[in-house]
Amino acid sequence: MDAAVIEMVEVGPRDGLQNEKTLIDTTAKLALIERAIAAGSRRIEVTSFVNPRAVPQMADAEAVCAGLPERDDVTYIGLVMNARGTDRALATGRIDQLGAVAVATDTFAMANQGQTSDGSVEISRAIIAQAQAAGRTGQATIAAAFGCPFEGEVSEDRVVQMACALATAGPVEVALADTIGVANPAHVSRLVGRVAAAIAPIPVRVHFHNTRGTGLANVWSAVEAGARTVDASLGGLGGCPFAPGAAGNVATEDVVYMLERAGIATGLDLAKLIAANNWLADVMQRQLPGMVAKAPLFPRVAEGRT
Repeated sequence: MDAAVIEMVEVGPRDGLQNEKTLIDTTAKLALIERAIAAGSRRIEVTSFVNPRAVPQMADAEAVCAGLPERDDVTYIGLVMNARGTDRALATGRIDQLGAVAVATDTFAMANQGQTSDGSVEISRAIIAQAQAAGRTGQATIAAAFGCPFEGEVSEDRVVQMACALATAGPVEVALADTIGVANPAHVSRLVGRVAAAIAPIPVRVHFHNTRGTGLANVWSAVEAGARTVDASLGGLGGCPFAPGAAGNVATEDVVYMLERAGIATGLDLAKLIAANNWLADVMQRQLPGMVAKAPLFPRVAEGRT
């Protein structure tokens, strides 16, 4: 492993909240974003510009953008699925980067965004081009890269092919998403390594769900294989409304604890993340899935010494 620094993308305000049954108001979403920034987050997925009937939690996308703190050092990311969402995101004037989604299988692509897998690649390329034309940047995520809730196993060759097609649009990165939490470390190492080699010098980002308890192991394997950016959600919240059984993301504070203890810098403040976890648990009115916030702080700090 040659990574001394790993970039983190906080996806809690979007992926963390999008599958929650209880609607979280705009004020609380903005408070979550502010707490993430205070903890050191510099790339934050703040919302998605999708049909509010399909994803009610994201119905206030424009209102969230209007309330974002003015920060030159923070990249605000908006997830978009089509030209309509792209136009909405750019019209806010507050989104710095558009996140497009291509889906590795036809069945899930139809369920998630009403198009074929190949169609999702072409739409993603168009979104990236539109972002660039507007003076913004674009990135692309390959959803269900490690397994599909409808079709099962996904061909690694197919994912590599998609990554290469997306790379021709010039995204800032291509992400591999384990949308339903079925990946294992060996699979992750192999696929991340293949994609990283195929699209270099464009970096690989990873997005893992902890549905089956392998999320942190998969993050570690991905970093060893060459991934340079990791998505995570405060408290481990998350899920996909269109993927049955897709439980929460890896928890930001858990990933930070693991990487920082291994000598890999993330730029995030663990104590502030734990405090934000406790605050968010009150908002959600339940304990959150993340593990580090449930345990005593380690190493303990006393009298200014570790």
